[in-house]
Amino acid sequence: MNEKEKVIVITGAASGIGRATARKFAREGAKVIVADLNEAGGMETVDLIKKAGGEAAYIKTDVANVQDVEKAVNFAAEIYGSIDIMFNNAGIGGRAPLLEHDPEKYDRVIKVNQYGVYYGILAAARKMKDLGIQGVIVNNGSTFGFLASSGGIIGYHTSKAAEKMMTQCAALELAPYGIRVVGIAPGYVDTPISKRPKDRASGKHMRNELIQPEAIADAVFLLCQDTANVINGSTVMLDDGYAEFK
Repeated sequence: MNEKEKVIVITGAASGIGRATARKFAREGAKVIVADLNEAGGMETVDLIKKAGGEAAYIKTDVANVQDVEKAVNFAAEIYGSIDIMFNNAGIGGRAPLLEHDPEKYDRVIKVNQYGVYYGILAAARKMKDLGIQGVIVNNGSTFGFLASSGGIIGYHTSKAAEKMMTQCAALELAPYGIRVVGIAPGYVDTPISKRPKDRASGKHMRNELIQPEAIADAVFLLCQDTANVINGSTVMLDDGYAEFK
């Protein structure tokens, strides 16, 4: 895989896993579209990439809006002539006991985490097909898509479980076009979305360490290589064993 010929769109790239992944791909020579609602953070990611000698551009994107996601994908094709990889990474949390849940806040979590992935798959797959590109779509899920908890995050659990099924269905439908769809399921990652105290979160992992965003970025990069093309339709655990001994 010649990264200098690859174009990747990353949603939620203003911070955390998205930023780390944007910087990783840029270091490897890929052209990066930073798609995020947070303009200041998105531009900071672009600046970090450019200062390191990479190539990137920012587009303001609310993944809960299908037109925004389509614009981000079209933007990549317009300025770089391609879209080879789509990383549907954007996500939000939201914690409250079930009996105190605000339906509007639940709806926002579903729109960002679930609809946002759906819109990203749809927009990227259509553009890849139109351009004749056998690309890769990566969806950022969670171990909470597999494991239930009483932590007051029913919306988050539900959205991440949906991501797993979307990955499977999309992989089946897009395989004839040579488009591969893969999911990832991180454990507790040291990002702004993680609300649990670091010492409690890190204790959930086999090595008792909080996972760093750069480790997830490295794994996403590997999954996008041609040498990983046997991985398709699966959601890969990136949890340092959390789900294995929960």
